[in-house]
Amino acid sequence: MTDETRHAFEHPQARAAATASGLRDRILLQDHIIEVEIGAFRAERGATQRLAFDIVAELAPAPSAGDDVDRILSYDRLTEAVADSLATERLDLLETLAERIAERILAEPQAERVFVRIRKLDRGPGALGVEIMRAGPSTRPPSTAPRPVVVLISAKAAADPSPWREALLDGPGPLILCVETEPAVSAVADDAAIQGRIELLALDQAAWRLSSELPEVEVRDNRTEIDWAQRKGAATLWAPARMAVSALDGPKGTGAGDLAFWLADTLDAREIVLVGAARLEQPVATTRPLRRIALPGVAS
Repeated sequence: MTDETRHAFEHPQARAAATASGLRDRILLQDHIIEVEIGAFRAERGATQRLAFDIVAELAPAPSAGDDVDRILSYDRLTEAVADSLATERLDLLETLAERIAERILAEPQAERVFVRIRKLDRGPGALGVEIMRAGPSTRPPSTAPRPVVVLISAKAAADPSPWREALLDGPGPLILCVETEPAVSAVADDAAIQGRIELLALDQAAWRLSSELPEVEVRDNRTEIDWAQRKGAATLWAPARMAVSALDGPKGTGAGDLAFWLADTLDAREIVLVGAARLEQPVATTRPLRRIALPGVAS
């Protein structure tokens, strides 16, 4: 029995290992079950059935990620490929669904080869299904997160969210909240780099302080988590130090305004909102819509 025949119906993880041309890192989604309406037969119309997904994505060679989540292919991209492929339209064929999932995953720059197995669990005494293997690159562009609204919140507004929280959090999103410090961090180090880190960490602390008043909003400090939140329509309290320090083309300063406007450019924000008398360290040129939310008793 040839290796190809012997591995034909093994789990995609075993097939990937058996057919690899060299050492490759892989990420895995196994036994991911979703209930959906799919199928070409009349009995499959108007009813849902369980599908089980097993996906293995082989990664292109790359330097070590160094424990940096923004440098790897996130597992979320696999589950999102499944969800987005199912959300487009009702499909008759598992083959079509598998092709769309594979194309979506291979659009990610880290993905080199992908195995997709889909099984119908409710069509008989056993499981029925298909499996495909596809190699990149894909002609489809990488998926992008929805454009956010970046919000710069003054220190005074952060101290009392009650006048603005409902209107802001119930409005169109996804939102990314940036928080000023008060009072401004005074210079405590002669070294500019050290002083900059101190100021960034103070902004991280400001985000965490506000999170105690906004328990429904999570603090996030990396691009992968922020992208995930944008796709889910969830609001984010941004702790900026990690992204600002690691960016190749980072913000021009460590003030909250510098960081908020830099993030808006990085994520192609739809709008920038200033809550309260938010300080801008210097006039900032932007082509994005700029809106202020005034607070009672606070000059704009």
